[in-house]
Formats: sequence, C-alpha cells, structure tokens
Amino acid sequence: MSLFNSFDISASGLTANRLRMDVVSSNIANAETSRSRMVNGEWTPYRRKTVELTQSGVSPFEQKLQAMMGNGNNAVSGVSVSRIKEDDAPFTLNYDPSHPDADDNGYVQLPNVDPIKEMVDLMSATRSYEANVTALNASKSMFMKALEIGK
Repeated sequence: MSLFNSFDISASGLTANRLRMDVVSSNIANAETSRSRMVNGEWTPYRRKTVELTQSGVSPFEQKLQAMMGNGNNAVSGVSVSRIKEDDAPFTLNYDPSHPDADDNGYVQLPNVDPIKEMVDLMSATRSYEANVTALNASKSMFMKALEIGK
C-alpha cells in the first residue's frame, strides 16, 4: 500500500460528495418545474435525480486473490459514482385550474421532489465532504510529522 493511498481515497470521497451536492442542488432548483422534457409529445415535470455510489479500486475477487497470495490487502479503495438515476416515485398533483399546464380536471403534475428530503441529503453530503477533508488533513499532518522525524 502506497503512502498516498489515503489521499486517493479522500479525494474520491470529495469528488463523489461534491457531485451529490450538485445533484441535490439541481433537485431543489427544479422542485416547482412542471415542464422539463418532452415525452411522447407531452411535457412532463422534472423528475428527482439520485446518485448511486460504489466502491472503487480493485474487485472483491482481486482482494481475495491478493490475500491468498500473501500480499495482504493491497487494494486501494475509495468511492465512485456508478450512475445518476431518476426517481420513479409518482408526481404530485396540485389543483390549480388557472395554471397553463393543468389537465382537464384542473390538476397540475409537479415534480416528485420533497424539499425536506433534499435538505437532509444535502446535509448528509456536506457532512461526508467535511469528514473526507478532515481525513485528508490528518493524513497530511501525519506525513509532515514523519518528515520532521528525519531532521
């Protein structure tokens, strides 16, 4: 395991959580967007997006192989974004007959974005980002102390 693997792991966490914050910001910004894209000739509301994260680095098979060969756990791990997917939850209906996107019964389809849920996701991503910054700073501090030993 390289000395700088901890930096790589923290950097992957920082990158992934920054993307999570960007997606949450987009969801909040479009929470009232009733026209987002055209599907089958009709406008549909914005659909909430979520980020899926996976472990990056080597595969579980390679980890076991390295362990069996006596090389220990040399696998660099971290996190990466596997995909950004749309939430399949149904749209919310709001009765507003004066709205230009209202149907024949006066209901408007609004995005499936819950601002409270988005704020919780944003707080979670922010805390994870801060934890990765703390880990990065701790690694940097340890390296600096190790360099001071050699003086």
